[in-house]
Amino acid sequence: MPFTYERTIHFADTDAAGVVFFANYLRLCHEAYEEALGAAGINLARFFADTGTVVPIAKSEAEYLRPLAVGDRIRVVVTPRGLSENSFTLAFELTRVGPPAKLAGRASTEHVCIATVTRQRVALPIALAAWVRTG
Repeated sequence: MPFTYERTIHFADTDAAGVVFFANYLRLCHEAYEEALGAAGINLARFFADTGTVVPIAKSEAEYLRPLAVGDRIRVVVTPRGLSENSFTLAFELTRVGPPAKLAGRASTEHVCIATVTRQRVALPIALAAWVRTG
């Protein structure tokens, strides 16, 4: 099931032109991803230490449809989808909350689970795999 995260755009999110700096769209997406994991009961402070894994981003894409500015209220919808036993993708939709609501951008990230010590691919930890399946 997709996860929805809302927040307000702050000055620190923007560039000199007063709009969200392009790379910060991905930062907003990652923020929503972390919130989605927390809402699923995954304690990020313990998760990596307890599982001996890390989940780096192997690929990212973004499409910028309209600018976001300071004070805009946004909604980020995160939808996970499994790719293999050790990888998954996240689809993001960023919407400026209205009225009227306007789609501001889309992004996707592809994640691969690896062992902390060996850096070899390993299966997703049980809690993370369960979260991905709910997407």
